[in-house]
Amino acid sequence: MIRVLVADDQALIRDSFRLILDLEPDIEVVGEAGNGQEAVAQARRLRPDVVLMDVRMPVLDGLAATQALTRAGSPARVLILTTYDADEYLYDAMRAGACGFLLKDVRREQLAGAVRTVAAGDALLHPSLTRRLVERFVQGPPPGGSPPALTGLTERETDVLRLVGRGMSNAEIAAELFLGEATVKTHLGRVLTKLGLRDRVQAVVTAYESGLVRPGGG
Repeated sequence: MIRVLVADDQALIRDSFRLILDLEPDIEVVGEAGNGQEAVAQARRLRPDVVLMDVRMPVLDGLAATQALTRAGSPARVLILTTYDADEYLYDAMRAGACGFLLKDVRREQLAGAVRTVAAGDALLHPSLTRRLVERFVQGPPPGGSPPALTGLTERETDVLRLVGRGMSNAEIAAELFLGEATVKTHLGRVLTKLGLRDRVQAVVTAYESGLVRPGGG
């Protein structure tokens, strides 16, 4: 069973997600939280596999709660719940360790599928949302910081990272580079290991911060 914690300050949304997910044979909602502080406490106590985390919550927002869980080494994978008007928070959430993003008007089958995806260790990236966020808010290396070093990557690994940064799936990358999907997955795994990245979400961030991919470009 995939254990899920739902964190949102709106009880109606929590109830709706619980009803939807509890109908799935392999998913169980083990707890709810009405703010970020409760989410962190519940995640530590209940040890869910996935936390559905709203961005805007009282006491402690979703970004700070995600940072707290990541820094504490929590095994829970955070799936951010958002609306399009919360863009300014989401890039920071990516850097904080969130594993994916989900719009609140998601359909039932998409919600369950998203939970399964992140629980399996994959990142959930919708190009229509994620590329828009990254291209808007990543204008270069963070102030006072240095771009991530990519010198340890092979030419093919660099190609794969560039295409990941452009929001392409493994299948799309395979077609672009005339490789098998399994080969692409192997290259991406090596990229993550060499750069010390947690998942595909952080790979997208790194592709932009390093200048490998430019906002509005390729």
